[in-house]
Amino acid sequence: MALWRTSEHSADRTAVQEAVVEGVQGFADSFRARHEGQVDDPDGVINMKVHNIFVEALGEDMQYYTALVRSFDSSLGNMLENIAVEIAKLSYVVERQVSGPLSNEQITIIAELLEAYKARTRIPNVADYRVLREMKSDLDQVPSRHDSDYYLIDKKTNTHYLIELKIGGDLDNKKARSEKEAILEQFCIISNTLPLETDIRVFFATAYNRFGENNAWNQQRVRQYFAEEELLIGRDFWNFICRSEEGYNWVLDAYRTNAYRIVQALDSIRETYLGDGNE
Repeated sequence: MALWRTSEHSADRTAVQEAVVEGVQGFADSFRARHEGQVDDPDGVINMKVHNIFVEALGEDMQYYTALVRSFDSSLGNMLENIAVEIAKLSYVVERQVSGPLSNEQITIIAELLEAYKARTRIPNVADYRVLREMKSDLDQVPSRHDSDYYLIDKKTNTHYLIELKIGGDLDNKKARSEKEAILEQFCIISNTLPLETDIRVFFATAYNRFGENNAWNQQRVRQYFAEEELLIGRDFWNFICRSEEGYNWVLDAYRTNAYRIVQALDSIRETYLGDGNE
């Protein structure tokens, strides 16, 4: 899925992989420092989560691991999001919020679309919300602001991209609907501040394919609200961010080569909480 206009503007492989290495090292150092610094703190992240008496009955190791995994999962997701931002900066102007006017009529149109998707009386299509671009002159516009996962601007083509990234993409219907609502409101805000001919595109993205990278992505709750051409799943997301058909491979190679840094941090944390295992 080559969405960029020309491959000559792709990010440099070395720069992409340096961003991955820096992200992994920074994550490993901060994750270890955070948890080891809280070992004697009863309000620490791990210590606050070990009081489940039903897990306690399974032993100290299980108490520790169940508490750590919950913290690790969310922290790893934040690391991947941050790495993607740094890579995107190599090829795009990156913003983390949009602000501008949003009209009540646009909000009404969005709500009607979402209700139709929910009832399955309408299949999502990028053409559905193009009408929103023609409502710029409404008198009922009010100032609005939205935080954005990724608002990317390609200065060479003047194309604007709005991307909602959910690491695994495993959303229920309510969350899938709210994600589409948020990104369409961002679409309207940008539309109301840019010339009509400006190319604006929206995407739902995941950092990996939870069904397996070479398998079909069958998250039907998300597909109920997002069209096929609005999806950047796993490989497609990283290729897009890197502006290269090899982007996914660059990222994964660098991550796998440096994953030992995270393993070392986890080993150190475990020893801090449970000892070296030789006692």
